[in-house]
Amino acid sequence: MRVLIDYRPALRERSGVGEYTHELVKALLAAFPASDAARALDLTLFSSSWKDRLAASPDLRGATIVDRRVPVRLLNLLWHRLGWPPAETLTGRAYDVAHSLHPLLLPARDAAQVIMIHDVNFLTHPDRTRAEIRRDYAPLARAHAHRADRIIVPSAFTAGDVERRLEVPRDRIAVCPPGAPDWTPRASPPADGYVLFFGTLEPRKNVGGLLDAYERLLAGPADAGPHVPDLVLAGKATDESRPWLDRLARAPLLGRARHIGYVDPAKRRALYEGARLLVQPSFEEGFGIPVLEAMTVGVPVVAADRGALPEVLGDAGPLVDPERPDAIAHAIARVLGDAAFAAACTAKGLARARAFRWDRTARQVYEAYQHAIEHRRCASA
Repeated sequence: MRVLIDYRPALRERSGVGEYTHELVKALLAAFPASDAARALDLTLFSSSWKDRLAASPDLRGATIVDRRVPVRLLNLLWHRLGWPPAETLTGRAYDVAHSLHPLLLPARDAAQVIMIHDVNFLTHPDRTRAEIRRDYAPLARAHAHRADRIIVPSAFTAGDVERRLEVPRDRIAVCPPGAPDWTPRASPPADGYVLFFGTLEPRKNVGGLLDAYERLLAGPADAGPHVPDLVLAGKATDESRPWLDRLARAPLLGRARHIGYVDPAKRRALYEGARLLVQPSFEEGFGIPVLEAMTVGVPVVAADRGALPEVLGDAGPLVDPERPDAIAHAIARVLGDAAFAAACTAKGLARARAFRWDRTARQVYEAYQHAIEHRRCASA
């Protein structure tokens, strides 16, 4: 099977989509090596950028790399609006599957077309999106989804949203959750650890609600404030994050909460290991990779009862209404103050994380490719 994957989401500063892209490629290469004649995968990774180059690395060994010096915005405009140039022309190769890791198609003449929709927040709250996502996703996603031969989603929650909001038949949607990282659990939580938030600082992550909750913790009983761990916000800042960052420079958050910016994948495990707990108070998530990563290390999690977060966390931690800062604060305080409860959350989280495996994801995606090829064949008959 000859597959082309648009690797651009993972080219630099990998967030959730980029991390899924990179780890999926690794898993596919491991699960379907060229030596397996019956199910060999001929995998090509495509990248385009005016300044950033995709180079070969040990993680990508076994894949063919096609790197074009074409500005991302220009190529996206051509692909999204005109459906040109087709993948075969741009890369000089033929494919059975062309896989886009976002909701808009990677144009192809002959290949079956697969898209991935991580969430439909761009439809639910277009005001929370920016740049090309705001320009293209909302007006184009429905048409592209109906033209796709298969749609991959990371959760049952997103599958339901795609079926309902984009009116796509459920039998053309494949749920392929990400796998947990291959990290061993930490020996014990650090006594001087911090409260961690991990994600891009954007409106749907509810950073403002988290800061409100943390201020409530600091304003608790007179002798409680100094014993509340510091708050660490990890993730890339956006234009919308300025009000939150300004709050960190004023009392009562000054000296107690800090933003450390984007964290390189090689340093993420250490970031989790230093945390007392992770708080993921998002208004909506298509999956919630930080929740899975935290559970893998043995970090208790407090998460919003919205989107796919309950699907990921299950009963391994408290689920709270993200619109109630007092509820977020209460859940954080319970994990911090009740050692037995925190230990129970850790144990359940470790067990739950073991159910998410990248080798399983690779098999599910490979099956989705097979269904896409069959759909394309029947449509062309």
